[in-house]
Amino acid sequence: MTDKTFTHFNKQGRGRMVDVTEKESTHRLARAQAKIFMKEETLQKIKEGAMAKGDVLGVAQVAGIMGAKRTPDLIPMCHPLLITGVDMEFRFVEEESCLVIEATVKVNGQTGVEMEALTCVSIAALTVYDMCKAVDREMEIRQIRLLEKKGGKSGHFYREESN
Repeated sequence: MTDKTFTHFNKQGRGRMVDVTEKESTHRLARAQAKIFMKEETLQKIKEGAMAKGDVLGVAQVAGIMGAKRTPDLIPMCHPLLITGVDMEFRFVEEESCLVIEATVKVNGQTGVEMEALTCVSIAALTVYDMCKAVDREMEIRQIRLLEKKGGKSGHFYREESN
């Protein structure tokens, strides 16, 4: 059983970076997802590589990976991690007129990579928005969520409905 208390506060109630000095280094993995809902024409332009700003998915992939690597610069209490791998997948769901972005981030370390996976899909989604906003300002980024987490004391988390 895991301790469900908040650990990012010191005795004075102020924020702190959790001390992981005594934690064992283990292989850890996190998968996250974001969905971007858009007009059918926008989805088609992305699919065909016809967006004026260029290869939307290629740029979003690089941006997402960069976001994962820069997470501690964006989220104040995140530990800087030596990430060992980041992989991303993009899936078009035409019946919902949405693009699904999934990221898997890996590390051998003393703390998990959930924030890095969530940052990865968030930055990728924002990049898609930025590259497509000229043709579709009504895009919506939704369902940024953790799908899976492995490693560490808290064990394996898996979200059942991950479509």
